[in-house]
Amino acid sequence: MNTSTPVLPQVNGVVLSTPNEALTTETLRQRACAELLRQAAIDADLLAADDPLPLGGAMTEAASTAIEALLDRELHMPEPSDEALRRHHAAQRGRYAVGERVQLRHVLFAVTPGVDVNALRQRAEACLLDVRCASPEGEDRFAVAAASTSNCPSGADGGALGWLTTDDCAPEFAREIFGKPEVGVLPRLVHSRFGLHVVEVLAREPGLDPAFEAVKSAVAQGLRQQAFATALRQYLQLLAGAATLTGVDLEAAESPLVQ
Repeated sequence: MNTSTPVLPQVNGVVLSTPNEALTTETLRQRACAELLRQAAIDADLLAADDPLPLGGAMTEAASTAIEALLDRELHMPEPSDEALRRHHAAQRGRYAVGERVQLRHVLFAVTPGVDVNALRQRAEACLLDVRCASPEGEDRFAVAAASTSNCPSGADGGALGWLTTDDCAPEFAREIFGKPEVGVLPRLVHSRFGLHVVEVLAREPGLDPAFEAVKSAVAQGLRQQAFATALRQYLQLLAGAATLTGVDLEAAESPLVQ
């Protein structure tokens, strides 16, 4: 009988979880990225070497402050030019519409601690295929799927969420829904902090399209956030390449620590 103790995920020997914790892949990646940055702050003399190790993924206030100082020093993002702002606005005009509303229903496959994410994705993709194949004249298979499968209370009402604005949604969910012309069952799963969504857009109200000057500051902030996320990913890749990682894979992480 093999009675050896499973090796816990680690970054340079610092354990990221306790034996009793069941972490999702994304939560584990976030802890690993945070620990890489915490250790880099120590190496840069921005944080005391005896800073207490994170407990349950929560680091000290001193560590958080040191990491902010580290990123301010290491990440250099030029200000977007007026030409870049105008080009981005022209390509993404729908994202800045004021008063846009969509009428949605969804089936939620919630990502919870310990869930098999690959198996969950397969179930969500099977559901998406099934509802996309449904005949308009036949049974409302979307409503049936929501009632029998969805991890959202809306399942009892066929998945109906009613009319929503961007303020009603998590940002990552809103980015996939608003500012687009699609109506009907979306041909892709929508990812959010809550899990995987099969989404049907029942109707859209486009709202008003403000002039560039009215939304210039919002466009600039969006481009700054994109630049920061890209720079942070690259910096984390450098740190990970020089570190010893055990039981955690950072290669598939698209934007750790950044919404």
